[in-house]
Amino acid sequence: MAVDTYTYTKKVQNILDKKTSLFQQSTTQLYKKILNNNEGELTELGAINAKTGKYTGRSPKDKFIVNEPSYRDDIDWGNINQPIEEDTFLKLYDKVLNYLNEKDELYVFKGYAGSDQDSQLKLTVVNELAWHNLFAQNMFIRPETKEEAEEIKSDFTIVSAPYFKADPSKDGTNSETFIITSFKHKVILIGGTEYAGEMKKGIFSVMNYLLPKDNIMSMHCSANVGEKGDVALFFGLSGTGKTTLSADSTRKLIGDDEHGWNENGIFNIEGGCYAKAINLSYKKEPQIYEAIKYGTILENVVVDEEGDVDFDDNYYTENTRAAYPINHIDNIVTPSKAAHPNTIIFLTADAFGVLPPISKLNKDQAMYHFLSGFTAKLAGTERGITEPEPSFSTCFGSPFLPLHAKVYADLLGNLIDKHDVDVYLVNTGWTGGKYGTGRRISLNYTRQMVNQAITGQLRDTEYIQDDMFGLNIPVEVDDVPQTLLNPINAWSKPEAYREQAQDLKDRFKHNFEKFGDEVSDLAQNGGF
Repeated sequence: MAVDTYTYTKKVQNILDKKTSLFQQSTTQLYKKILNNNEGELTELGAINAKTGKYTGRSPKDKFIVNEPSYRDDIDWGNINQPIEEDTFLKLYDKVLNYLNEKDELYVFKGYAGSDQDSQLKLTVVNELAWHNLFAQNMFIRPETKEEAEEIKSDFTIVSAPYFKADPSKDGTNSETFIITSFKHKVILIGGTEYAGEMKKGIFSVMNYLLPKDNIMSMHCSANVGEKGDVALFFGLSGTGKTTLSADSTRKLIGDDEHGWNENGIFNIEGGCYAKAINLSYKKEPQIYEAIKYGTILENVVVDEEGDVDFDDNYYTENTRAAYPINHIDNIVTPSKAAHPNTIIFLTADAFGVLPPISKLNKDQAMYHFLSGFTAKLAGTERGITEPEPSFSTCFGSPFLPLHAKVYADLLGNLIDKHDVDVYLVNTGWTGGKYGTGRRISLNYTRQMVNQAITGQLRDTEYIQDDMFGLNIPVEVDDVPQTLLNPINAWSKPEAYREQAQDLKDRFKHNFEKFGDEVSDLAQNGGF
């Protein structure tokens, strides 16, 4: 089918040119719209709290990439990167544009993804909802002035219509919800879900396609930098402490979630933070707590009639969130970029209680654990389920990786070699037994271990190799009990530890089989 791309570009431009399309609104202007439209509620913290309806998280089964010849062979097609035909996509795209064109008001934001201008993506975001537009302004990089925004010629456009519901029988979707990326038409089309995080992760997926094409590493990690310019990266899945550990009062935050690594060093892809808010308190996470103020968007948090926030209440979801501009945190790098990293931390919350609290990885081990992306999810609330469940997310970000995993692993391996980076595996989970019988490793001890790793204190210390996983464990870490460092010593019965450790080893091996012969050397040299 011959596709007239101009037709769709013109339709989008017509929407942008409408007098009722409100361009580059200020925070105050959007607050007024949000409250007047009953899209959210004002809290005593000054933040807006919005509900996202039945979708309180991403919808991975509703995410598609348009199957177009120009890049078809590059994509790692499967359950994560589902194909949708171009003709099917364009018909749905046309429906959504016609739907939005009938709206009384739309909200438009222009900005950037990527704080390093050499690797920057220019963005236009078109929103049906005012609070989604404020979310976009918080999460992406904001132009200095409205005049600068007007001059932006976009590389990619997000079109978000949460109240538009697809008809799967006619629109080729799996449900009423859809998140579709077309690299040819340079658009992310979102509908049927009010969960704002789809915009953020949609652009991250685009960057995970574009940056490696230019030999630039894209990473699902947080990053910070010390007074001496020493940069640390923190990889980890939800619940492993990535945001918490990177928010360190003695180090400046570069970013909390998405980064690139080019020839200039590390750069933040975003202009904001999207922190988990469940059980948030000033005592545990003061920087994040204090960032929740005027301009912040809260998602699905419980708020009483007087506007008081209860961060401990999971009535709507465990996945409560706070989206705020990165400058809501005082201790940041401006602009959000720094030199090449000295240290990489892979975080895992091992609920089986058998991985060491910290271990130093060689290059093969680093690539093995990067490809594995392991953590453990706690047992669900369903009656009778008492065991933790392993979770393997390739490169600590498999839902957002359009290319084959080896592309990202090879890039990381080359950069580790080139810049002589120290890599550590840090277990923020359990010790002395699995979840339910063991105990959670103290955050204070984890901070001590991480701090000594990233300041270089552990680089030349004495290590021993454990005989189950082949990991190098430091013999001593200042201010951390020695009995904690080697996990077998924390278990009352060594044979029970070995049995549980062997079970986890088998799970790692089974997961790694999906990568096939291409990474067989890593399985042998870096695995267990």
